[in-house]
Amino acid sequence: MENTNRKPILWRNGGVFASAISQIFKIKNQDKPSKMKRAPAPPVPVSSVNTAVMSPVTVAAAAAPAARSQSHAACPSHTAAPQSLAACPSRTSVPQSHATCPKVNGASQQHTPAKKTPRDFIFGKVIGEGSFSTVYIAKDIHNRKELAIKVCDKRHILREHKEEYIKREKDVLNMVSNSGAPFFVKLFATFQDATRLYFVLTYAKHGELLPHINRVGSFDMASSRFYAAEILVALEHLKRLNIVHRDLKPENILLDENMHILITDFGSSKIMTDHNDTNDEDDRSRARKNSFVGTAQYVSPELLTAKTASASSDLWALGCIIYQMVYGLPPFRSGSEFLIFKQIMNLNYEFPDGFCPVAKDLIEKLLVLEPSQRLGASDEVGYPSIRQHNFFQGIEFDTLQNQTPPLIYPYHSSTSDNHDLRSQYRVPDNLEPGLDDKQMTRLLGLELHESPKKQSLLTGLSADEVSRRLKQQEATNQFHRFVDGNLILKQGLVDKKKGLFARRRMLLLTTGPHLYYVDPIQMQLKGKIPWSNELSVEGKSFKAFHVHTPNRIYYLEDPEYLANEWCDAINELQQQHQT
Repeated sequence: MENTNRKPILWRNGGVFASAISQIFKIKNQDKPSKMKRAPAPPVPVSSVNTAVMSPVTVAAAAAPAARSQSHAACPSHTAAPQSLAACPSRTSVPQSHATCPKVNGASQQHTPAKKTPRDFIFGKVIGEGSFSTVYIAKDIHNRKELAIKVCDKRHILREHKEEYIKREKDVLNMVSNSGAPFFVKLFATFQDATRLYFVLTYAKHGELLPHINRVGSFDMASSRFYAAEILVALEHLKRLNIVHRDLKPENILLDENMHILITDFGSSKIMTDHNDTNDEDDRSRARKNSFVGTAQYVSPELLTAKTASASSDLWALGCIIYQMVYGLPPFRSGSEFLIFKQIMNLNYEFPDGFCPVAKDLIEKLLVLEPSQRLGASDEVGYPSIRQHNFFQGIEFDTLQNQTPPLIYPYHSSTSDNHDLRSQYRVPDNLEPGLDDKQMTRLLGLELHESPKKQSLLTGLSADEVSRRLKQQEATNQFHRFVDGNLILKQGLVDKKKGLFARRRMLLLTTGPHLYYVDPIQMQLKGKIPWSNELSVEGKSFKAFHVHTPNRIYYLEDPEYLANEWCDAINELQQQHQT
């Protein structure tokens, strides 16, 4: 279990976060003169006088005439000085970790620990990617602890106007980390370099919840009940802290080494206060743009209409997640976001035959259009009315973090490689720390060099074996009807991109060879990638790969970051096809 008593190293006014945001504003406003009044002195960089993110002591230090030359940086707790010049001017010979700050305006400053840098970590595999960030598994070279480091590109943040998202995520991570609440990723440290911001976070060894649902097909009631209970306890903690997540979904629920949940990704969250409990400038701006916060399949109706948020918005998402754990797919699903939104606003969803009646009752009480009428919405402290529902009968909520979660049995079939969701990967000790160009080059080839040699797809495929597996496939594989009687050698969900849009498809590689892709929600064959001697496959990253045909390039992404396995399998069949 995560040690919830450990206090993280946090961004503070005038501290690392001030430095990071100041550095961003330095890039953004490098041609703008500072509005700060000060005595005549050599020009001070914009990054060191951004009063919006600096402490009063920092501002005073920046404004002091000729207090220090530009060839020397101020104390690390005061400015965004480069790491190499971070020692105090009066203690240049003292190591940074032991340096004390001089008195500024008569105030003696406390000791500040040395800042972390990329050189304090060995960076391993990419384990997640976002629109402006990449998440690595990394190892602290001082204590050998494995962590997750979220690396954000400063220029991309500026270009996409995501400064507020970064600040919001930092604020919420600080709050949940300091609260000691279980079931959240913890923020251990933050730092920056010239082009990137770094969040050092809890490493969730077993990855996202979604691949576990996809692999099993759907959870049994024991697993659904246990994980729904942990999510509910986490939502109670957020309610106590006056935080609304607003983007709760299986992709933002991680599983730690003991298979307990860790909620992550607070960039869309909102801290509720007396003056903004229904709306704020961010919400009004979004309303003018006719956009919404969250993910289409899990967004609550009030976020689509009034653009307002409350703790009840997360209860709607809880209902969607419970439905998906029990059934395997979210309740609202269609070919486009517009159609999904129409389903949500009309409360248009169905329960399949055999759906657990107790789970159905709870979901129906959470998926209510009026936020105030949802089960738990009127509870003042926590969600006792939800805890008391029969769905959670037998759950000991107060000791969940100390219990052993029920096993999630993987889906066994002749077409499944049964991967272990990265749980066996370890960051090697003998690699060089840092994230410079040399290490980025090493990381791009890491998966290829360290993956064990896989068994051939065609090994042992005699005529009798093919016949036997086809009979089993026909009886057990719901996608058999789409492949024209061919044997499925590999299958998996991919995102098929075309223009600005991506569609989730089940990709089927079969004997022949053939490549089919199917809509797994509507269960419709959407197409077939034409196979010829000119077909080739190109791996672009851990996640993305391209299939080249004479007339078209198919842009595909594997949500489980196993693109190289698709490349290997397609190449193997192509070599066999050409011989």
